Amino acid sequence: MDVAALRALFPALEGQLYFNFAGVAPTSTRVAAAARAFLDDLVQNGIRNEAGWERSAEATRSAAARIVGAKPGEIAFVRNTSHGLGLVAEGLPWREGDEVAVCTALEYPSNVYPWLHLADRGVKVREVAPRDGGVAVEAVAAACTPRTKLVAVSSAQYATGVPTDLRALGAWCRAHDVLLCVDGIQTVGCVPVDVKAAGVHFLAADSHKWMMGVPGVGFLFVDEAVLPRLRPVLVGWKSTTDAWNFDRAHFELRTDAAKLEEGSPSYALVAGMGAALELLLEVGVEGIAARVAGHVERLVTGLGRLGCEVTPAHAPRVGIVTFVPREGSAKVLHERLVAAGASVSLRRGRIRSLLVPEHRRGDRPPALALVAENQ
Repeated sequence: MDVAALRALFPALEGQLYFNFAGVAPTSTRVAAAARAFLDDLVQNGIRNEAGWERSAEATRSAAARIVGAKPGEIAFVRNTSHGLGLVAEGLPWREGDEVAVCTALEYPSNVYPWLHLADRGVKVREVAPRDGGVAVEAVAAACTPRTKLVAVSSAQYATGVPTDLRALGAWCRAHDVLLCVDGIQTVGCVPVDVKAAGVHFLAADSHKWMMGVPGVGFLFVDEAVLPRLRPVLVGWKSTTDAWNFDRAHFELRTDAAKLEEGSPSYALVAGMGAALELLLEVGVEGIAARVAGHVERLVTGLGRLGCEVTPAHAPRVGIVTFVPREGSAKVLHERLVAAGASVSLRRGRIRSLLVPEHRRGDRPPALALVAENQ
């Protein structure tokens, strides 16, 4: 892994201490070039290369499938994670009295509101109790009843960084005939994700975090076994089996996940996401995960020496570490860190830090020194 060469693809890392991949990650020059190539082609050639746009989009679909261990036919392009989760929530054949289990106290709103929105269809949300900042299988089991049809969970909690044991939860869901829907945005690209091995039925993720793509485009995985049960919320010409025949009305829905795509995608953004995914696959997500783990442990150790309260308090950890200072206000410290050139987030009263860059240009002090100086 040529770290210097890879860092050179991300100019944003040159001017700041970047710890904010769980918010919006910087993107690479490769991603920008891919999106720009589509726009340049459109400017110069109009529709002439439309078949090439489609081939590029299908290459992106295949890359998305590879990154989560799925088949291309199980991948649909979406605008963002909220869009993907909404397609699942609105597309399943609910009956009055059905239940969804979700930890509303922890989950990002995108993984809460779609389920609460089902109340007028008679679907009830079962509250999963948080445990140590995360969602445990035992807590899910305690919340569920025979009427529970789906468990919704994040692969890692946005505010605490605590990962979910998806394999254990998937095994429980299979044993109890419950669907598993995952907000995967905080792990896809950061750690290996295998939806098949974990028994995940649905996974949605936007590209602008750990995939290091662009906002406004992502993908939804739908396991082929449950695809027939998911009704498209919107349909259009692209949802059908004879999409490119415009001279007749032949309404027959596709049988793969692309039935959820009602019309032309945002080719520029899809191309950008494709370039981001190809870079991840080129480097290798396993190697990325190992490097991230090393950075996280350095950060946890350093914060602990400064007397900060750190979450997750113990392994396993993914890319997210949150903390509060030994004394003083997290909000004030956050403001001072940002003013000093560190890109961090404040979530639920805790500073959320991610990764530890090992090289920066200029004379900015190390991030941990900034914390120590401002406590």
